[in-house]
Amino acid sequence: MPNIWKFRERGGSPADSDRMAQELGVSPLIVEILSSRGLKTLGEMDRFLSPLLRHLERPGCIPGLAEAARVLAQGIAEGLPLAVWGDYDVDGVTSTALVKNFLAEHGVEVRHFLPNRLEHGYGMNVEGVEQLYEEGVRLLLTVDCGISDHEPVARARELGMVVVVSDHHLPGEFPPDAQAVCNPKLACADGECPCADLAGVGVALLLMAELNRLMPKQIDWRPLLDLVALGTVADVVPLTGPNRILVKNGLLMIKDAKRPGIGALKEVSGYDRLAALGAGQIGFGLAPRINAAGRLGDPQTALDLLLAPDLATARPLAEKLDRMNAERRSEEDSILAEALEQAEQQLRLFPKAMGLVLMAPHWHPGIIGIVASRVVERHYRPTLLLCEEGGVLKGSGRSISEFDLHGALCACADLLAGFGGHRQAAGLSLPAENLDALRARFHAACVVQLGEEPLTPSLKVDSELPLSAVDFNLLKNLEQLQPFGMGNPEPVFATPPVQVREHRVFGKNHVRMTLADMEAKAVLSAKAWRMAEQFPYDLKGKVLRFAFTPKIDRFNGVPKIELNIKDWREK
Repeated sequence: MPNIWKFRERGGSPADSDRMAQELGVSPLIVEILSSRGLKTLGEMDRFLSPLLRHLERPGCIPGLAEAARVLAQGIAEGLPLAVWGDYDVDGVTSTALVKNFLAEHGVEVRHFLPNRLEHGYGMNVEGVEQLYEEGVRLLLTVDCGISDHEPVARARELGMVVVVSDHHLPGEFPPDAQAVCNPKLACADGECPCADLAGVGVALLLMAELNRLMPKQIDWRPLLDLVALGTVADVVPLTGPNRILVKNGLLMIKDAKRPGIGALKEVSGYDRLAALGAGQIGFGLAPRINAAGRLGDPQTALDLLLAPDLATARPLAEKLDRMNAERRSEEDSILAEALEQAEQQLRLFPKAMGLVLMAPHWHPGIIGIVASRVVERHYRPTLLLCEEGGVLKGSGRSISEFDLHGALCACADLLAGFGGHRQAAGLSLPAENLDALRARFHAACVVQLGEEPLTPSLKVDSELPLSAVDFNLLKNLEQLQPFGMGNPEPVFATPPVQVREHRVFGKNHVRMTLADMEAKAVLSAKAWRMAEQFPYDLKGKVLRFAFTPKIDRFNGVPKIELNIKDWREK
């Protein structure tokens, strides 16, 4: 889908940029990029470029965290058998691994419960709580879940268990009745507090850091940052503030791969075990393999991998996850084809449908969330994908930047058996007979927020850049802005009018081109991934403008510069 190009406004004068760039030791272009993204002072830019752990917010910024640490420390001191309850996604699995790893260093044995997506669904359940009680557990910690699980928490309390809830999801009207509840969103529903955007694994880390202070001896928790980076990137939270600090430092741990499971995971993902990886490579390479276990059923394999004591143990587990991921991708392609066909049928009947609600009983519940994202990518409309389980419809939704999906589901709450999530992603369930009503109500909720005319996606462009300025020095400077992700998107540049010297389709739906900047006398290779349908076949010889990000291609062992095309338009 073509985008509206929106050029970011530059802040300050060229003289200011030159002076600040000299003091920071970077290119003036980097200063201009940082300024256009809201960083105005030299101190703000320096902290962004050098996000040190000492810049982390104190754990006390999270409501309830100090009390949660105190309750855990007291329970451990009293010898209460402890279990951690996580979730089946990457954030939940890494949070569980982090707690088990941290407490093992303190000599504390910890059981765990990771729900099977197909049997238990998301979050806590009464049956699992009762099972843990029968196994002797008397102290229960939740990570990346629990804030909406009133009934299971109440059952645990009824059985006499001490319960500590740590979560980062949006709370309901009342928190669960646990002995302690810590969640950065409890005191910052407006999203303004410094820790508001932490992933579940980030909350778990700060909770363990505070608990560390209360234990008889203190350990170094920094080796846990690889798990924090993996879970945070996978959960697609803004990579700004504390998340940027945690991920930037965690990526250094992932590079060193001292954790055998991380090293094995890098190998099966096609990377050298000691390769430096960016957030994009984590998100598209490592994280999907961890996620595959939970999406297809039991996440235990993923947890076993992250806790593996050596490479000999880790490698077979990583290979198993790689096979699961291949199965997941095959299933995803099949569901996507059906979902896109349904979407196009709906839009033919109702071209101004502002939201899409798609359903097939046989779709896999663990995969429809990924497919919903792909449908949004194609049609730029908030999308719900539903399947059937035991006579009940269950599904996942994904949103566009202008739309609050959780708020829309609140407007449909009387039709739903349950829902949860946040602005950009959510899960839901409903009786099958409410499907048509949900379609109508969801469309109405979309109209309230978006208006009655379908939107066109926009692409933020940092600046125009001649091809002659794209060199290895520029790429080295841009690398300092890593990690890229939500809240810190990779810089996008626009070419001046350039000539397409070569143009051909390769793979399933990709385009390879050679672009020539006639004025600057520069020629560069370019690739447009999954964009063949968006390009006419007679581009050769045309003069066009392209939006791009520069990359280093190391495919043949010799590094060369290549442009990753995001969009194009007539000059």
